[in-house]
This record gives sequence, C-alpha cells and structure tokens, in this order.
Amino acid sequence: MLKLGKTQTLTVVKEVNFGVYLAEESNLEHRVLLPAKQVPEGTKIGDEIKVFLYKDSSDRLISTTHAPKIQIDGFAVLKVLEVTGIGAFLDWGLEKDLFLPFKEQLRKLERDDEILVRLYIDKSDRLCATMKGLYDVLFRQSPYRRDDVVKARVYEFSKNFGTFLAIDDKYSARIPIHEDCRALKIGDVIEAKVAGVKEDGKTDLTLRERAYVQIEGDAEKIMQILESRGGELPIHDKSSPEDIMKETGLSKNAFKRAAGRLYKERKIVITETGIKYS
Repeated sequence: MLKLGKTQTLTVVKEVNFGVYLAEESNLEHRVLLPAKQVPEGTKIGDEIKVFLYKDSSDRLISTTHAPKIQIDGFAVLKVLEVTGIGAFLDWGLEKDLFLPFKEQLRKLERDDEILVRLYIDKSDRLCATMKGLYDVLFRQSPYRRDDVVKARVYEFSKNFGTFLAIDDKYSARIPIHEDCRALKIGDVIEAKVAGVKEDGKTDLTLRERAYVQIEGDAEKIMQILESRGGELPIHDKSSPEDIMKETGLSKNAFKRAAGRLYKERKIVITETGIKYS
C-alpha cells in the first residue's frame, strides 16, 4: 500500500519520458511518479528505489528521493518561511513547502521562527504540520537524571499542569504549574535543571535553584516589588497560591520561605492585610 507521508522502497514498473512509475510488487495497479530529475542514472524496470510520498502543487501523489525533515507520526523543529492569512509555510526539505494551518498554531508566528511540529494528514488527505499533540509523540525516557542541566524548547502551556518542553527537541518534560513561566513563549529554548524523573520516565524540570540557594534571590525580588509598590504588598502566608503567584511570580512555598527570611532579618513586618517595610 502506498503510504502518504512515509518513506518506502518501491519497484520501478514503467518508464516514461518525464520519469518512472513506482509500485509495490504486491500491488502493481497503484503507481506513483518519480520525476525524471530525481531518477538515479542507469535505473531500469525492476529496480528498487527508496522514496518519500507526498503531494505536489496540483494535489497529486508524487514521490521524491529527497529525505524530508519530518514524516507522519514524527516531529521536528522547522523554520517558518512565510506567514499568510490562512497559515504559515515551513521548510521541511522538499520543493513544496509544508503548510501549517492557522488553527493548528499555538501562538502568532513570524518569518524565521523555529518551532517544534508534528506531521499529520488532514481531512482533505493532505500533509500538514501542527503545533498541537506533541506530548503524544515525543519520547519519554530521556538519558538525564536529577540535577542535570539541560536545554529544552517550550512547546505548550497548560493551565492545569504547567509548561511543557522538549529536552534536546525530542524528550518530553514539564515545569510544574507552581513555577512562574510567564516570561516564556512557545518556541523559546532555555536551560533548566532536572528536578526529578518519575518511574514512567516523565521528567520534571525547574528554573529554580535548590531552596537554600534560591531563597536569597526570592527575598531580593520581594523587596524590589515592595519598593515599586510604595512599601506594601497585600499578600501574606495565608493568601491563596494564585494571589501570591499573581503578585510576585513565586509559588506559595517559595514566598513563605523568602518572607520568613525577611521577617527574621527585620526587613518586613507581617500584618493582617499583607506585608510591608519594617
């Protein structure tokens, strides 16, 4: 069976002046053209050729000996070549650029952006790219362990689970929801530390240092926020995690540790309505 979006080894069954037709030996009736400019010199009927199947600009099935940067059910980082009103066009290594529909984008794209996508077949039986569903195709078992520093690309934000990233552009990982990732956007490549690896291979990352190191930076951040707010901040250790995150960008535990440090150093006082300079 000829498989759209896949590399296959097919047999030459017919020669024409504009190329050769290829088919599977078990199904010679279904044929696909390999254009003449890509036919290896000396090719004859009965030879086998490894090709990738896609569709040309006239929406006809065609084959190529060029290897694309992505195949069906796979994923890759591709560069944006053009952005239009209906979507973007990506460089995937073939003559016809790969279409990324607007509805399959997770953020506004610009020319030369590099984004992680997967390949799928749409309802019109065409190959398209999508920024969605990467969690299902990325690898789980990364070679990294706790405290390793890795490079990872942001590919999705979840209100319930946190920020999802691809370590080395292939291993799925997550920064938990309690960490402030508001400064990040999809496509950003960052350095992060492995916070833990679960038994099923899922990896948690963190942008923060260990608590005893990070606490000084968090305390300084709180003092800077107090200064910008006239010396008062309407949150304390009994405030909700959501309010604390909104006001400071810190998790509730991180805020409590840093505020406790500042209180012990007598730099702040804690009131019924929040904290302020002492």
